[in-house]
Amino acid sequence: MSHRVYFVVVDVSLMEGSIGWNQAITVQPGAFPAQADICMPVPVPIEGVPPGLECLSMVDRIKIKQLVEIVEVISGFETKNKYALKNASGQQVYYAFEESDCCERVCCGPNRGFTIHIVDNYGREVIRIRRAFRCCGKACFGLCGDVPGCGSVCKIESPPGRLIGKVEQRGAFCASSFVIKDQNDRVIFQIYGPLCCFMCGCHDKEFPVDTPSGDPFGSITKEWSGCGKEAFTDADLFSVSFPMSLDVRSKAILIGAAFLIDFMEFEQPGHIVND
Repeated sequence: MSHRVYFVVVDVSLMEGSIGWNQAITVQPGAFPAQADICMPVPVPIEGVPPGLECLSMVDRIKIKQLVEIVEVISGFETKNKYALKNASGQQVYYAFEESDCCERVCCGPNRGFTIHIVDNYGREVIRIRRAFRCCGKACFGLCGDVPGCGSVCKIESPPGRLIGKVEQRGAFCASSFVIKDQNDRVIFQIYGPLCCFMCGCHDKEFPVDTPSGDPFGSITKEWSGCGKEAFTDADLFSVSFPMSLDVRSKAILIGAAFLIDFMEFEQPGHIVND
């Protein structure tokens, strides 16, 4: 006997300004159908693990796929991004959607402030990713990343309202550089992206994740999708790799880093999302 599990996509444009920083979103069953066999089985609760992050204890890779927006395809108008987060077997682990200001989204593109709400397969918000508007995060060839008020800072919360870490941009000439900190402001990872001259090639773009001492630890990879898709869409596909044994909070922070990299490096104003 087969069963279906139903989910709903929440359009937060209907409630912008009504979602508090400490208020978790609960999605009710409704209009987002998905076959139960494509969803990752939910493990039993684990002591000391934030509710909803138990799934991350069972994976060493998360794929983040930006979803198609029909309104954006038809009109070309920049809408809020939506994503599916899947494990290496293709099972959906989480669903994510963007909350952002319309004017910033249309006029400022990748510099816009945003909140990414990540919900599990029961519709409960388990991770929240926030970045404030930055007018020049990628200007000055990336050199202004260390200047207060210029470099991007992405905060990751789980459960929503409880900070577990953040991703801070660092100044680097013609490249992306970030440090990842835990809730105690201690540096736990660093990320150095490829030089800008290597960002245009027809290949995967890898952002290695290293320990503070420089030892390889994981990676965030923008996967190449083919010439046509890359040229005419911004429906990006990312792969976040880390050791299976890594603490689930650190895994969630690395997922947040992937979203920040997507917005800073690959989100362009006026692009139409396609799939």
